[in-house]
Amino acid sequence: MQINEILSRVDHTLLSPTASWDEIKEIVDDGIAYKTASVCIPASYVKRASDYARGRVRICTVIGFPNGYDTTAAKEFMARDAIANGADEIDMVIDLGWVKNGERALLLDEIKRIKAACGGHILKVIIECCRLTDAEKRMMCHIVSESGADFIKTSTGFGGGGATREDVALMASECAPHVKIKAAGGIRTLADAEDYIALGASRLGTSSIVKLIKNASSGK
Repeated sequence: MQINEILSRVDHTLLSPTASWDEIKEIVDDGIAYKTASVCIPASYVKRASDYARGRVRICTVIGFPNGYDTTAAKEFMARDAIANGADEIDMVIDLGWVKNGERALLLDEIKRIKAACGGHILKVIIECCRLTDAEKRMMCHIVSESGADFIKTSTGFGGGGATREDVALMASECAPHVKIKAAGGIRTLADAEDYIALGASRLGTSSIVKLIKNASSGK
């Protein structure tokens, strides 16, 4: 696979709680230079990053992150606020307690409400696979398929585990065809990226791929 094809699927990510503006600016610059699908950054930087990028790269941010147990009303506000500040895409975290309780109706209602709050912008639903059983993952695939969300996403990267090939394969087999897959967390090599794309991932949440290509081009 060509490098530019991989980069076009990368959400170039920096979600560290200590990220500085200089670090965020570098992420945005890299996203522009390497033509990534988006840059995924904390919500507090969305307005500044959007003004700086001036449409040269899509701005993605996260809500209910990383634990997912904010109220639905709070997540709706976060989504509307992020969009108003210039976010093009929203990655939300589900309430994992609701999954453990089998609260299908609550989960479906929340995703639908946040999708509505996104006002036509892309919504990705993070289900934090490392904390779920396979049965719970399948349940979430079906709920996301029904919800109107655009993507299902494997991981926050903060839950103790990232994407696995098995989870992406499960999502590809259980989600409706209109639901795209984002693999995130632990994608560190071009071989990883190619594997996840081959398994069905349309997006890759990673901070490593652009760094690898930058280092290779600079001879490091």
